[in-house]
This record gives sequence, C-alpha cells and structure tokens, in this order.
Amino acid sequence: MDLGIKGRRALVCASSKGLGRACAMALAAEGVHVTLTARGAEALAKTAAEIRKASPGVTVTEVAGDITTPAGREAALKACPNPDILINNAGGPPPGDFRNWTRDDWIKALDANMLTPIELIKATVDGMMARKFGRIVNITSAAVKAPIEVLGLSNGARTGLAGFVAGIARKTVIANVTINGLLPGPFDTDRLRGPVAKMDADKRGITVDQLLAERAKLNPAGRFGDPEEFGLACAFLCGAKAGFITGQNILLDGGAFPGTL
Repeated sequence: MDLGIKGRRALVCASSKGLGRACAMALAAEGVHVTLTARGAEALAKTAAEIRKASPGVTVTEVAGDITTPAGREAALKACPNPDILINNAGGPPPGDFRNWTRDDWIKALDANMLTPIELIKATVDGMMARKFGRIVNITSAAVKAPIEVLGLSNGARTGLAGFVAGIARKTVIANVTINGLLPGPFDTDRLRGPVAKMDADKRGITVDQLLAERAKLNPAGRFGDPEEFGLACAFLCGAKAGFITGQNILLDGGAFPGTL
C-alpha cells in the first residue's frame, strides 16, 4: 500500500545498524528523504550507501555523532531542521545489579533513553504542528510492558519516556502529529548477542549461540523477529493514514508477553 509520505523528511536516530537501520530502509522505500545518525561513521556510511542503492530517488544525509549529547543533537537538527518524521532511538544502558549503580549511572541512562527523545521532540514538534503533519516514533523496549530484571536502568528510563509521551500525545494529535512507542522484543540484531546474552550464557556455561537457539524456540513464534518486520511496522505508523493512532505503546515480540492488555 502507498503510505502517502513520499517526499517527506525523516530524522532517524541510531540508524547505522539494527532496528534503526531497518526503519530508515523502510521509510526510504516509501520515498522519504532520510537523515541518518550514529556514532560509528564507517557503519553509517555503509548503511547510507545501501539505502541510496535501494532507493535512488531519495536524499540520504549522514550525521556521525552521539545523539545522546547536546552536540550530537545540534548536528542532527542542523542537517534536518524541520523533519516531518522523527524516529527516536538509542542504545540501552548496560545490565547489572541496582545495588551497584551510582547516581551518575542513572543520569547517563536517563539522558540516553528518556531525556534525549524528549529534547528532540521539543525541538521538532511545534514545527510539525504548524505544518499539520508529524509522526514521532520512539523505539523503546518490551521492558516497558514486562521489566527485565538485570536491565533496571533501561526499565526505569524507557518507562519514564512512555509516561511523558502519554501526556503530550493527546495534545499534538489535533494538529495531525502523532507520538507512539514501538516496543521490540527479541529481534535478530547485534544487540541480541550483546552483554546480557553473554552474561546469561556464561552463568550457564554454554555459548551465546546455544543460548539464543534455546530462546528462539521458547518464543511463541518459534523464532526471533526480523528487523525488516520492525521497520515496516514503523513506516506504517509514520503513514499519512495512521493519524488516529497516538499515545500507544505497540509491542512487537512474537507473543512473548503473556498479558491481555
């Protein structure tokens, strides 16, 4: 289906790899001009080249930098000052025991996964409302619905963002600006093989690959998610006809969360 967003402009954060990359690819396939941000310039350039090849009709802009810093946000917004679409995304804080976390650990987690999205929303939402079109998607985590014990920093910061958005999303929709959360469960990305998986595998004396094979079978879908699936869901939420969906936290986890609501 035609999502009706060809020619729109999107700022996609942390988009050189994983789910951010998938969102950028899906938006570009719909004819959206994309500005990509990431800390790693090499991976960013590779993704940008892939998007240009796959979607030659769109403009792809790269901004290497850390979106969780004021300088990184300033550079991204300078490259894309008036986005129609904002995809907030940043890597999550490390796992651990809450007894070991300092105030600085908490501030760093909140800066990355709560305050950075809020700052980017603040910088862009009024322009969207004035133009009568805007789509903001926050990539958070399934932990917003079902907290993960060792990811307390992420649980707190991402749930805080969801609470903030719940308030403002009902104020912006009158101007055709929606704000929603996409909550990924286990997707086949580099992050899935990261510190949490390694820590769990080491505890059990097995390899990360063995651990992940077990976990994939335990998911009701019998597998992990494909990042492309996530990107397409994001693109739909950004579509012109998705203007009646706002303030929602949409879980993409293969049915792993066992709740009704």
